[in-house]
Amino acid sequence: MNIGIVGLGLIGGSLAKSIKQHTGHTVLGFDIDENVISQAEMCAAIDGVLTDENIGSCKVILIALYPGLCVDYIRKNADRFAPDTLVIDCAGVKRSVVEPAREIAKGHSWTYVGGHPMAGREFSGFGYAINNLFERASMIVVPPVGAPIELLSYLKDFFLSIGFKTIQFTSAEEHDSMISYTSQLAHIVSGAYVKNPLSQQHKNFSAGSFMDMTRVARLNENMWTELFLANNDLLVPQINDLIYRLEQYRDALKDCDAERLHDLLKEGRIMKEALDH
Repeated sequence: MNIGIVGLGLIGGSLAKSIKQHTGHTVLGFDIDENVISQAEMCAAIDGVLTDENIGSCKVILIALYPGLCVDYIRKNADRFAPDTLVIDCAGVKRSVVEPAREIAKGHSWTYVGGHPMAGREFSGFGYAINNLFERASMIVVPPVGAPIELLSYLKDFFLSIGFKTIQFTSAEEHDSMISYTSQLAHIVSGAYVKNPLSQQHKNFSAGSFMDMTRVARLNENMWTELFLANNDLLVPQINDLIYRLEQYRDALKDCDAERLHDLLKEGRIMKEALDH
């Protein structure tokens, strides 16, 4: 079948390469940068360009754009999607995309599904797209309310077939709540941590911990600004919670309270060990 991919950056490009690696589907791709389209064609990540004329031939359309642009694209092409098409966005937040997209889908016979591939790298752009980015990744899926079991089964089989390890069905609200902690908070912590003046002198004084803590500070600030602001009501409480917990460690150190510091460290170790089992 024909699969359309809109946006050939890290995620869209990796989706294209994964589909070509794992299936016999035809991939039609579009990117605002014509040089990216040329690169994708030359390395056989896509079989052709996704256009207004052939968009109706696609059974599945994956939209790998910033959240606002995902909604804009769905709105612009709502009358071009074929009746049986699955239109799936891949944005990193869901409420701000799912709610308007579902409204647009009303009155049309194509189906909108929210999605978020839980994978990434500290680099962006098609040049860093790889065909195995999703091999250990979960695909989060926000199906339509009351979706039939046949649709859920199809979505699961489809994403597993293109290389994902697991599929997680959820609501837009649960997705954004969890992502505020598991992804967004981690990026903020990394960005704040690397700003310490000592980071400029870390060479020969750092090992894996420093690299782990700073890895995701290398981000696309344009995209992450939009993601953070779209989820600010859930992200701010997570930051406040972290500040509260950091203050506990700070106060134990300031007071030279060995017992309290020991207990805090032990609590963290026990929780981490429980997560690893």
